[in-house]
Amino acid sequence: MMEIPIINIKGKETGRKANLSKSVFQIEPNTHAVYLDVKQHLANKRQGTHKVKERGEITGSTRKIKKQKGTGTARAGSIKNPLFRGGGRIFGPRVRDYSQKVNKKVKRLARKSALSIKAKENSIIILEDFNFDNPKTSSFLNIIKSIGVKDKKTLLVLPEPNKNVYLSSRNLKKHSIITSSELNTYSIINSKSLVISESAITIIEKILNKA
Repeated sequence: MMEIPIINIKGKETGRKANLSKSVFQIEPNTHAVYLDVKQHLANKRQGTHKVKERGEITGSTRKIKKQKGTGTARAGSIKNPLFRGGGRIFGPRVRDYSQKVNKKVKRLARKSALSIKAKENSIIILEDFNFDNPKTSSFLNIIKSIGVKDKKTLLVLPEPNKNVYLSSRNLKKHSIITSSELNTYSIINSKSLVISESAITIIEKILNKA
């Protein structure tokens, strides 16, 4: 077990420690699994709705625009010729699906590897559970400042969706919020500091320790 002190929203130690599972936070990182999962995550975000008109899709006359010989220029058979302005595009992008498949076990290994990397770098902070009565960005900033990650790219992991906390942080570019069930390899790797809510640890370990 790895023990990390639990701190409160004022940045002070509570006197309690979180026991992090060795099978989740202390494995030998598999960098290839991390690569595959991150690659899939980024590929799946691509819309693939790009499209241009090719020669056969251009609206226009099919009349031969000039005689074959005697003009002193290259022959041309259609106004839809890709060489002409307004003609079709050659080998242009078509609508396609960029999504990729990664097995569940590989994705699970990738998340464990990413968490183990953060643990090895001492980039994990365990924060006591908290809530806001109303959405307020200044309140969220005070917490981030107290725990020493104000100027770092931070990912806060909550046990469940919290509207007030989310609305308090959505205007901050460097800080993002995610729930335990939504935690993914890209989000972990893309952050400098990983702040995990105390109650979220159990959920993360339960998800990642599935057979």
